[in-house]
Amino acid sequence: MQFSSSLLENAVNEFAKLPGIGKKTALRLVLHLLKQDTKEVGHFSEVIARMRNEIKFCQRCFNVADGDICSICANSIRKQETICVVESIRDVIAIESTQQYNGIYHILGGIISPLDGIGPDQLNIESLISRVQKEKTEEIIFALNPNIQGDTTIYYIQKKLSAVTVNPIRITTIARGIAFGGELEYADEMTLARSLQNRLPVESYVSGR
Repeated sequence: MQFSSSLLENAVNEFAKLPGIGKKTALRLVLHLLKQDTKEVGHFSEVIARMRNEIKFCQRCFNVADGDICSICANSIRKQETICVVESIRDVIAIESTQQYNGIYHILGGIISPLDGIGPDQLNIESLISRVQKEKTEEIIFALNPNIQGDTTIYYIQKKLSAVTVNPIRITTIARGIAFGGELEYADEMTLARSLQNRLPVESYVSGR
């Protein structure tokens, strides 16, 4: 691509760094901004800058938040005794879009993957164990991607929980309406909702593998 302006070229290069955005799409976005009023573009830039500089992560579940605690954890109507364990913020958004879950979350920040150099110590696992010990948790739902790494993570956390919890906790995993090897965030809302409703005890799932 040849540009008559280095400013235009630099803007296109920055947009092209975003996931799923190629040079042609980046050029369309930049040209669109050039057509907009200067105040609108300034507002756009301000919103992005404020998001990056001021956004926080919930001290309880590690979801994105405007304050120390996210709106989901702070919602007294939600079932505080049920924790859905997910890999990323995108999975929270996917589950929330089903409108079928009324508990709270815990975001691990990844899954155990030795080949990628990701071990338990690099994830928010100890904070989950601590939550279960301190809070009146009745059920933990594992909503991790259905693959070997996700299953390894479930198995590891289940063993950690069984070693430290005194009161019995129901530990379940979403039903496999989602194909093994699939990505949770790309599942359609109906499939994901049914997987949550028809969740299975972890023991029966692990023994069936």
